[in-house]
Amino acid sequence: MVSGLIGKKIGMTQGFDEDGNVVPLTVIQAGPCTVVQKKTKARDGYEALQLAFVEERPAKKPSRALQGHYKASGLPVAKVLREVKPRAGAEVKEGDQVFVDIFKAGDKVAVTGVSKGKGFAGVVKRHHFAGGDGAHGSMFHRAPGSIGASSYPSRVVKGLRMGGRMGHDRVTVRNLKVFETDKPNNLLILRGAVPGPNGGYVLISKG
Repeated sequence: MVSGLIGKKIGMTQGFDEDGNVVPLTVIQAGPCTVVQKKTKARDGYEALQLAFVEERPAKKPSRALQGHYKASGLPVAKVLREVKPRAGAEVKEGDQVFVDIFKAGDKVAVTGVSKGKGFAGVVKRHHFAGGDGAHGSMFHRAPGSIGASSYPSRVVKGLRMGGRMGHDRVTVRNLKVFETDKPNNLLILRGAVPGPNGGYVLISKG
């Protein structure tokens, strides 16, 4: 069968484990997804399944190339399209639907999403620099300090930690445990946090 599923992060809540301890939970609307294209090694050079995330509202103003891609499979244009690896021996064809029941409680999964963007941030927030003294005469509160010597190498070396754009990166969190699945409502509940804001799209794959 399919090894992954596209989902939308709904938010976080709490629950109780077997020992009665409170655990943080993330609720994800996982699927349903439709197989749009099946890629083969002979034709495409690798094996993969293209999944489309089925939502109530279709994509707005899709390009003609995207319309043609979906027309070949006879499916409406979706907002999100991702590729996952097929399981060995899985018999999946274009048009098949994948539901959240591919996961079960206790499974370990990896969740890939885009982290929250923080905009431009200084070195204290971005790289956890300690900063200088907070007294009035310090004149060195949240500054980065020296960024290189003037005589040699007379330049700023590559990779030096400085202020800049923070967040909005592709992040994968591994070994998250499935707490519960709800197939009638297409919900997947995971222990712990996943990257991205509420409403953000994520790819859940079996670890």
